Amino acid sequence: MGLFLILALLGINGADAARHSLTYITTASSGVPNFPEYVVVGLVNNVTFTHCDSHGRSVEPKQDWMTRLTHDDPEYLQRNTETCLTNWLVSKDNIKVAKKRFNQTGGVHMFQVMHGCEWDDETGEVRGHYQLAYDGQDFLSWDLKTLTWVAAKPQAVITKHQWDNNEGWNKYLQNYLKTQYPMWLKKLLEYGKSSLLRTELPSVSLLQKTPSSPIICHATGFYPPRAKLFWTKDGEELHDNVDIEEVLPNPDGTYQMMAELKLPDPSEDWERFTCVFQLEGVEEALHTNLDKEAILTNWKKDQTVPIAVSVAVLVLLVAAAAVIGVVMRRRAGQSTETDSNSSEKELLPDYTCSDTSGHLLHEAPARA
Repeated sequence: MGLFLILALLGINGADAARHSLTYITTASSGVPNFPEYVVVGLVNNVTFTHCDSHGRSVEPKQDWMTRLTHDDPEYLQRNTETCLTNWLVSKDNIKVAKKRFNQTGGVHMFQVMHGCEWDDETGEVRGHYQLAYDGQDFLSWDLKTLTWVAAKPQAVITKHQWDNNEGWNKYLQNYLKTQYPMWLKKLLEYGKSSLLRTELPSVSLLQKTPSSPIICHATGFYPPRAKLFWTKDGEELHDNVDIEEVLPNPDGTYQMMAELKLPDPSEDWERFTCVFQLEGVEEALHTNLDKEAILTNWKKDQTVPIAVSVAVLVLLVAAAAVIGVVMRRRAGQSTETDSNSSEKELLPDYTCSDTSGHLLHEAPARA
């Protein structure tokens, strides 16, 4: 799974300011030294608010405002810890099944799942999603319109047929993603509104490595990550000779992004160019005129150029790549057989979903 896909899964890109999200991302791994076999993180509006792994073996709140939630709901941590540990056990079976499907023995392998919902607070629209991946490649996803599973690999077809036939669980899952998840999303937004619904404008700098390098407009320190950064010439947005980078997280919980401008004619009047930053939900944009004297560069003496992506950010991205996964799901029916020609154990969906209610997403049926 490439970095672009990882960031996209996190939702770190431009999005409707009215749209909010609740997402759970789990990663089961084997053969990775000094890394938990199982990790699950919960994100609300792309901010991690809960974490559990097979090393710590307990759910840990990651935001100060979660203290209020756990005070109002004293059993929250215990319920979700039980969910985490149960799914960890299922993940071990799923890794074994996946390796057998792909004719693998040893080596490093990851089985991942991402599920959750998006809610538009203006239109009321709710969209649920459930996706699985194995070793960085799409494996299986759910189509909520048809209530069927879509196999991205031939090795996933067996599971697709098994899960398609479990109509009761699919309808229950549809209802859960479209009703229970939005309910908890709204509750989390209420508890964390002072943080999650805040707006912070960035500082904007103009950077250039050498006199012939593109000019970089760097905006950092903004929140939420739903923002647009672009260049204009004489007030008109430019598309040619402009390269817009993805939004990246800062260690302090804010975000940064860059927009490169390649001047086709360096002798052109630079004052005609302007870098514009627009934070969704904020009416007024920030305008930074292209001024040669304002450019920070490492080829002028006595200037210190801010580092666009700090080492801390890179560490965060590496961690995200490890955790951004898309994992298993638990026992939805057939758990010991695959098809009439194989005795292979079936891939299992989690029957307990790591949702904030801690309730069973699906009661485990008796094993065959």
